Amino acid sequence: MEVRGERGRAIADGGKLKRNPFWIVPSQSGPGTYVVDCDKKKPRCSCPDHETRQIKCKHILAVEYTISREIRGGPGEATITETLKVTYSQNWPAYNAAQVSEKHYVAALLRDLCGAIDSPVQERGRPRIPLSDAIFAAVMKVYGGKSGRRATVEMRDLATSGYIDKAPHYNSIFNTLENADLTPILKAVIEESARPLRLLESDFAVDSSGFSSKVYQRWFDAKYGRERSMSQFIKAHIMVGVTTNVVTSVEVTPSFVNDYTMLQPLLKTTTASFNVAKLSADKGYTGRSNVVAIEEAGAVPLIPIRARMKRQGPGAWERAFDFFTEHRDEFLAQYHKRSNVETTFHMIKSKFGAFVRSKNPVAQINEVLCKILAHNLCVLVQSFFEFGTVPEFWATGKPAFAADGPPHWQPAIPPRTPWSGPRKQVRGPGPAPRAIH
Repeated sequence: MEVRGERGRAIADGGKLKRNPFWIVPSQSGPGTYVVDCDKKKPRCSCPDHETRQIKCKHILAVEYTISREIRGGPGEATITETLKVTYSQNWPAYNAAQVSEKHYVAALLRDLCGAIDSPVQERGRPRIPLSDAIFAAVMKVYGGKSGRRATVEMRDLATSGYIDKAPHYNSIFNTLENADLTPILKAVIEESARPLRLLESDFAVDSSGFSSKVYQRWFDAKYGRERSMSQFIKAHIMVGVTTNVVTSVEVTPSFVNDYTMLQPLLKTTTASFNVAKLSADKGYTGRSNVVAIEEAGAVPLIPIRARMKRQGPGAWERAFDFFTEHRDEFLAQYHKRSNVETTFHMIKSKFGAFVRSKNPVAQINEVLCKILAHNLCVLVQSFFEFGTVPEFWATGKPAFAADGPPHWQPAIPPRTPWSGPRKQVRGPGPAPRAIH
């Protein structure tokens, strides 16, 4: 470590370190550079020394010496330490206003989205719940984060408010999620929920993440002579706008599906409603066909090139290769927006859960789609308070709620009705017994 420290100090003394937004540290033995993310908990560097040993290399130490520059005066004078810190502003009044009234706005937006869903005509049998009401109830159940039985009271409140005609039984919600015909409808509703933000989004990012389930896969491990088990999970591939974190397209697949093959379908869906200027993705999406597809869509591919990849290929690939290798500072200044897709997954999982309650494979897919749709509705509410964006769905020209917004517009809240059920008579211990003299 002492040798690394001396070399790191020598690099810092050279004064050629740059920060935009990560640290670009020049190599001591050649013309190249390395990228350093100087996180306080776990700093990372792209050099082979750090990737192999997972310890602080000379480049990380050089960044630490640069951040904490010691300005020493004469003998007996104090040491002055300068610390660099990047802060991001938050519109707290808009955030607070959106959070305290989010549920009512989400219900109003979802009602407007589901209003365009046609319910199949039923000729015989017991009357079923309209498909629009069934989807509304399923999404609101997922939004509330409760089980189907515990969400019954909320369904009744929504029916009393006029959002749906009748509160469905919890088994009806379960049956709705198990309907395979619901999957393309939910995907179309998700895409429509993102369309009102098309004027705010031009840069996008793509990635995938897993949602665990209560279904376990068991097998006998011959090496250790015992049975093992693993929770199965499904994968959500999403493309998000980096300004508002809205999900513009989604594909839910089994866990073994490769990320690389999902970029082009997500990009095709997004370009149908948005003008994509830049698209960021990690190395899992690096490849000639993806880069060509991004450039054909009129966007700039911001995908890092792997170490052993060659420059030979189509013109789009060669341009992406040259941009990454020869203009690394400019590439990293834009590539950091890719972290917004990680933020989006964190928002979805922390608010609506990182697991699915359903055990049916089709229901698991639909439940994940309901989570993403609920997230988009929350993003729309936040954008309404922060940017003044009034959502309009299905090209009707009619906003989901009044344009003047809060505090003038308020959804219908049912009056509180007194309890009319049986009341149990509770008796006390009674008077104390009289003493006998």
